[in-house]
Amino acid sequence: MSDSSGLFAQPGNFAGLPSPLSDPATAKVFILPVPYDSTTEWHSGTRDGPKSIIEASFYLEMYDAELGKEICDVGIHTLPALEPVLSGPDAMIDRVYQAVNSILGQSKFMAMLGGEHSISCGAVRAFREKYDNLSVLQLDAHTDLRDQYLGTKFNHACAMRRIIELCPITQVGIRSLSLEENQYIMSNNLKPFFFDLEYSPSAIEGIIDSLNDNVYLTIDLDVFDPCMMPAVGTPEPGGMSWNQVTGLLKTVAESKNIVGFDVVELCPGQGPAACSFTAAKLIYKLLGYCFFKG
Repeated sequence: MSDSSGLFAQPGNFAGLPSPLSDPATAKVFILPVPYDSTTEWHSGTRDGPKSIIEASFYLEMYDAELGKEICDVGIHTLPALEPVLSGPDAMIDRVYQAVNSILGQSKFMAMLGGEHSISCGAVRAFREKYDNLSVLQLDAHTDLRDQYLGTKFNHACAMRRIIELCPITQVGIRSLSLEENQYIMSNNLKPFFFDLEYSPSAIEGIIDSLNDNVYLTIDLDVFDPCMMPAVGTPEPGGMSWNQVTGLLKTVAESKNIVGFDVVELCPGQGPAACSFTAAKLIYKLLGYCFFKG
Protein backbone atom coordinates (compact mmCIF):
# COMPACT_ATOMS: atom_id res chain seq x y z
CA MET A 1 0.00 0.00 0.00
CA SER A 2 1.45 3.37 -0.99
CA ASP A 3 2.09 6.07 1.58
CA SER A 4 -0.70 8.65 1.27
CA SER A 5 0.22 10.73 4.36
CA GLY A 6 1.24 13.69 2.22
CA LEU A 7 -2.16 13.89 0.56
CA PHE A 8 -4.02 15.24 3.58
CA ALA A 9 -3.80 18.48 5.52
CA GLN A 10 -2.80 18.07 9.15
CA PRO A 11 -5.84 19.29 11.12
CA GLY A 12 -4.02 20.58 14.19
CA ASN A 13 -1.10 22.27 12.47
CA PHE A 14 -0.71 25.92 11.55
CA ALA A 15 -0.97 26.17 7.75
CA GLY A 16 -1.82 22.46 7.68
CA LEU A 17 1.88 21.71 7.46
CA PRO A 18 2.72 18.02 7.05
CA SER A 19 5.79 16.21 8.28
CA PRO A 20 8.69 16.94 8.17
CA LEU A 21 7.91 20.69 8.18
CA SER A 22 5.83 20.34 11.36
CA ASP A 23 8.01 17.83 13.23
CA PRO A 24 8.74 19.12 16.76
CA ALA A 25 12.30 17.82 16.77
CA THR A 26 13.38 19.87 13.74
CA ALA A 27 10.92 22.81 13.69
CA LYS A 28 12.45 26.13 14.72
CA VAL A 29 9.03 27.62 15.57
CA PHE A 30 6.48 26.42 18.10
CA ILE A 31 2.93 27.79 17.86
CA LEU A 32 1.20 27.90 21.26
CA PRO A 33 -2.62 28.30 21.15
CA VAL A 34 -4.10 29.72 24.37
CA PRO A 35 -7.95 29.77 24.16
CA TYR A 36 -8.61 31.88 27.25
CA ASP A 37 -10.92 34.89 27.76
CA SER A 38 -12.01 34.90 31.39
CA THR A 39 -11.68 38.65 32.09
CA THR A 40 -13.23 40.20 28.98
CA GLU A 41 -16.17 42.45 29.74
CA TRP A 42 -17.78 43.43 26.42
CA HIS A 43 -17.57 40.97 23.53
CA SER A 44 -16.49 37.56 24.74
CA GLY A 45 -15.22 34.96 22.32
CA THR A 46 -11.47 35.51 22.08
CA ARG A 47 -11.17 31.96 23.39
CA ASP A 48 -12.16 30.95 19.86
CA GLY A 49 -9.38 33.04 18.30
CA PRO A 50 -6.56 30.47 18.21
CA LYS A 51 -8.69 27.77 16.59
CA SER A 52 -10.07 30.23 14.04
CA ILE A 53 -6.59 31.49 13.14
CA ILE A 54 -5.25 27.97 12.66
CA GLU A 55 -8.23 26.99 10.50
CA ALA A 56 -7.81 30.11 8.34
CA SER A 57 -4.07 29.46 8.02
CA PHE A 58 -4.83 26.43 5.86
CA TYR A 59 -5.50 28.84 3.00
CA LEU A 60 -2.22 30.74 3.17
CA GLU A 61 0.19 30.60 0.27
CA MET A 62 3.43 29.22 1.65
CA TYR A 63 5.49 31.38 -0.73
CA ASP A 64 5.88 34.98 0.37
CA ALA A 65 6.41 37.25 -2.63
CA GLU A 66 7.87 40.10 -0.58
CA LEU A 67 10.57 37.92 0.95
CA GLY A 68 10.94 35.51 -1.98
CA LYS A 69 10.84 32.58 0.45
CA GLU A 70 8.61 29.78 1.56
CA ILE A 71 8.58 30.79 5.21
CA CYS A 72 7.38 27.37 6.32
CA ASP A 73 10.83 25.97 5.46
CA VAL A 74 11.99 27.00 8.95
CA GLY A 75 9.66 24.33 10.35
CA ILE A 76 6.53 25.26 12.29
CA HIS A 77 5.14 22.91 14.92
CA THR A 78 1.74 23.59 16.48
CA LEU A 79 1.33 22.53 20.09
CA PRO A 80 -1.98 21.36 21.55
CA ALA A 81 -4.07 24.20 22.95
CA LEU A 82 -3.14 25.15 26.50
CA GLU A 83 -5.93 24.03 28.83
CA PRO A 84 -7.50 27.08 30.54
CA VAL A 85 -7.42 27.51 34.31
CA LEU A 86 -10.72 28.95 35.48
CA SER A 87 -9.83 29.63 39.12
CA GLY A 88 -8.55 33.08 38.16
CA PRO A 89 -6.40 34.98 35.65
CA ASP A 90 -3.35 34.92 37.92
CA ALA A 91 -3.37 31.11 37.86
CA MET A 92 -3.77 31.13 34.07
CA ILE A 93 -0.88 33.55 33.68
CA ASP A 94 1.28 31.19 35.74
CA ARG A 95 0.26 28.28 33.49
CA VAL A 96 1.26 30.29 30.42
CA TYR A 97 4.59 31.08 32.09
CA GLN A 98 5.26 27.39 32.68
CA ALA A 99 4.35 26.45 29.09
CA VAL A 100 6.48 29.21 27.54
CA ASN A 101 9.37 28.42 29.86
CA SER A 102 9.27 24.83 28.61
CA ILE A 103 9.31 26.00 24.98
CA LEU A 104 12.28 28.28 25.59
CA GLY A 105 14.05 25.43 27.35
CA GLN A 106 13.90 23.54 24.05
CA SER A 107 15.51 26.51 22.23
CA LYS A 108 12.43 27.10 20.08
CA PHE A 109 11.06 30.40 18.77
CA MET A 110 7.58 30.85 20.24
CA ALA A 111 4.52 32.45 18.64
CA MET A 112 1.53 32.47 21.02
CA LEU A 113 -2.05 32.78 19.78
CA GLY A 114 -4.64 34.28 22.11
CA GLY A 115 -7.06 34.55 23.73
CA GLU A 116 -7.22 37.69 25.76
CA HIS A 117 -4.29 40.00 26.41
CA SER A 118 -3.72 38.97 30.03
CA ILE A 119 -1.89 35.85 28.84
CA SER A 120 0.99 37.98 27.55
CA CYS A 121 2.09 38.58 31.14
CA GLY A 122 3.04 34.93 31.61
CA ALA A 123 4.96 34.83 28.35
CA VAL A 124 6.95 37.99 29.09
CA ARG A 125 7.83 36.67 32.53
CA ALA A 126 9.42 33.60 30.93
CA PHE A 127 11.24 35.61 28.26
CA ARG A 128 12.52 38.07 30.85
CA GLU A 129 14.20 35.23 32.73
CA LYS A 130 15.92 33.99 29.58
CA TYR A 131 16.95 37.22 27.85
CA ASP A 132 18.94 40.14 29.21
CA ASN A 133 18.23 43.61 27.93
CA LEU A 134 14.62 42.73 27.00
CA SER A 135 11.94 45.24 26.08
CA VAL A 136 8.36 44.72 24.93
CA LEU A 137 6.83 46.33 21.87
CA GLN A 138 3.05 46.52 22.21
CA LEU A 139 0.81 47.21 19.21
CA ASP A 140 -2.61 48.03 20.59
CA ALA A 141 -5.49 50.49 20.57
CA HIS A 142 -5.43 50.59 24.39
CA THR A 143 -2.66 51.19 26.89
CA ASP A 144 -3.80 48.34 29.21
CA LEU A 145 -2.08 50.16 32.09
CA ARG A 146 -4.79 50.00 34.76
CA ASP A 147 -3.44 48.81 38.10
CA GLN A 148 -6.57 46.73 38.61
CA TYR A 149 -9.90 46.31 36.85
CA LEU A 150 -13.09 44.51 37.83
CA GLY A 151 -11.51 43.33 41.05
CA THR A 152 -8.24 41.87 39.77
CA LYS A 153 -4.75 43.08 38.94
CA PHE A 154 -4.56 40.46 36.19
CA ASN A 155 -7.44 41.64 34.01
CA HIS A 156 -6.66 42.02 30.30
CA ALA A 157 -6.92 45.79 30.87
CA CYS A 158 -3.96 45.51 33.29
CA ALA A 159 -1.68 43.45 31.06
CA MET A 160 0.90 46.13 30.30
CA ARG A 161 0.90 47.44 33.88
CA ARG A 162 2.06 44.00 35.00
CA ILE A 163 4.53 43.73 32.12
CA ILE A 164 6.14 47.11 32.76
CA GLU A 165 6.94 45.80 36.25
CA LEU A 166 9.16 43.26 34.47
CA CYS A 167 10.83 45.25 31.69
CA PRO A 168 10.53 48.47 29.62
CA ILE A 169 7.68 48.78 27.12
CA THR A 170 7.01 50.76 23.97
CA GLN A 171 3.37 51.30 23.00
CA VAL A 172 2.24 51.91 19.42
CA GLY A 173 -1.19 52.58 17.93
CA ILE A 174 -2.73 53.81 21.17
CA ARG A 175 -5.96 55.77 20.84
CA SER A 176 -7.93 55.01 24.01
CA LEU A 177 -7.06 55.21 27.71
CA SER A 178 -8.53 56.08 31.09
CA LEU A 179 -7.72 59.07 33.29
CA GLU A 180 -5.90 56.72 35.68
CA GLU A 181 -3.76 55.41 32.85
CA ASN A 182 -2.98 58.89 31.58
CA GLN A 183 -1.87 59.94 35.05
CA TYR A 184 0.36 56.88 35.28
CA ILE A 185 1.89 57.67 31.88
CA MET A 186 2.58 61.27 32.89
CA SER A 187 4.04 60.41 36.29
CA ASN A 188 6.33 57.74 34.82
CA ASN A 189 7.38 59.75 31.76
CA LEU A 190 6.08 57.14 29.32
CA LYS A 191 5.64 58.21 25.71
CA PRO A 192 3.08 56.09 23.85
CA PHE A 193 2.99 56.52 20.08
CA PHE A 194 -0.53 57.77 19.48
CA PHE A 195 -0.09 59.23 16.02
CA ASP A 196 -0.57 57.91 12.51
CA LEU A 197 2.71 56.40 11.34
CA GLU A 198 1.82 56.89 7.68
CA TYR A 199 2.16 60.66 8.08
CA SER A 200 5.06 60.62 10.52
CA PRO A 201 8.04 58.64 9.12
CA SER A 202 10.22 59.80 12.01
CA ALA A 203 7.93 57.91 14.36
CA ILE A 204 9.38 54.59 13.27
CA GLU A 205 12.89 55.83 14.10
CA GLY A 206 11.62 56.88 17.52
CA ILE A 207 10.08 53.47 18.12
CA ILE A 208 13.27 51.66 17.15
CA ASP A 209 15.39 53.94 19.33
CA SER A 210 13.14 53.26 22.33
CA LEU A 211 13.65 49.48 22.18
CA ASN A 212 16.37 47.38 23.76
CA ASP A 213 18.40 44.87 21.75
CA ASN A 214 16.06 41.95 22.53
CA VAL A 215 12.39 42.56 21.79
CA TYR A 216 9.24 40.62 22.59
CA LEU A 217 6.22 41.64 20.51
CA THR A 218 2.67 41.62 21.79
CA ILE A 219 0.09 42.46 19.13
CA ASP A 220 -3.51 43.16 20.08
CA LEU A 221 -5.43 42.99 16.83
CA ASP A 222 -7.51 46.03 17.74
CA VAL A 223 -4.42 48.06 16.78
CA PHE A 224 -5.78 47.77 13.23
CA ASP A 225 -8.46 50.05 11.86
CA PRO A 226 -11.76 48.29 12.67
CA CYS A 227 -12.80 48.77 9.03
CA MET A 228 -10.36 45.94 8.25
CA MET A 229 -10.35 44.17 11.64
CA PRO A 230 -13.80 44.36 13.27
CA ALA A 231 -13.42 40.92 14.88
CA VAL A 232 -12.02 42.10 18.21
CA GLY A 233 -13.50 42.39 21.68
CA THR A 234 -13.03 46.15 22.08
CA PRO A 235 -12.76 47.90 18.69
CA GLU A 236 -11.69 51.55 18.50
CA PRO A 237 -12.20 53.98 15.59
CA GLY A 238 -9.10 54.85 13.63
CA GLY A 239 -6.12 52.58 13.84
CA MET A 240 -3.26 51.34 11.73
CA SER A 241 -3.38 49.86 8.24
CA TRP A 242 -1.93 46.53 7.13
CA ASN A 243 1.03 48.22 5.43
CA GLN A 244 1.76 50.40 8.46
CA VAL A 245 1.84 47.42 10.81
CA THR A 246 3.87 45.13 8.55
CA GLY A 247 6.23 47.96 7.59
CA LEU A 248 6.93 48.64 11.25
CA LEU A 249 7.38 44.95 12.09
CA LYS A 250 9.81 44.46 9.23
CA THR A 251 11.89 47.42 10.38
CA VAL A 252 11.95 46.17 13.97
CA ALA A 253 13.01 42.70 12.81
CA GLU A 254 15.85 44.18 10.75
CA SER A 255 17.02 46.43 13.59
CA LYS A 256 16.51 44.31 16.70
CA ASN A 257 16.46 40.69 17.84
CA ILE A 258 12.81 39.66 18.05
CA VAL A 259 12.86 36.78 20.52
CA GLY A 260 9.17 35.82 20.33
CA PHE A 261 5.69 37.25 19.95
CA ASP A 262 2.01 36.86 20.62
CA VAL A 263 -1.09 37.84 18.64
CA VAL A 264 -4.14 38.26 20.84
CA GLU A 265 -7.75 39.44 21.09
CA LEU A 266 -9.18 38.00 17.87
CA CYS A 267 -12.89 37.59 18.51
CA PRO A 268 -14.01 35.71 15.38
CA GLY A 269 -17.73 35.97 16.10
CA GLN A 270 -17.57 39.77 15.75
CA GLY A 271 -16.42 39.90 12.14
CA PRO A 272 -16.06 38.09 8.82
CA ALA A 273 -13.77 35.14 8.22
CA ALA A 274 -11.34 37.51 6.52
CA CYS A 275 -10.26 38.72 9.97
CA SER A 276 -9.02 35.27 10.98
CA PHE A 277 -7.15 34.99 7.69
CA THR A 278 -5.59 38.43 8.21
CA ALA A 279 -4.38 37.35 11.65
CA ALA A 280 -2.95 34.11 10.22
CA LYS A 281 -1.15 35.98 7.45
CA LEU A 282 0.24 38.50 9.94
CA ILE A 283 1.70 35.65 12.00
CA TYR A 284 3.19 33.94 8.96
CA LYS A 285 4.67 37.15 7.57
CA LEU A 286 6.10 38.13 10.95
CA LEU A 287 7.82 34.76 11.18
CA GLY A 288 9.30 35.52 7.77
CA TYR A 289 10.61 38.88 8.96
CA CYS A 290 12.18 37.22 12.00
CA PHE A 291 13.94 34.42 10.10
CA PHE A 292 14.69 35.97 6.70
CA LYS A 293 16.25 39.37 7.27
CA GLY A 294 17.34 41.66 4.46
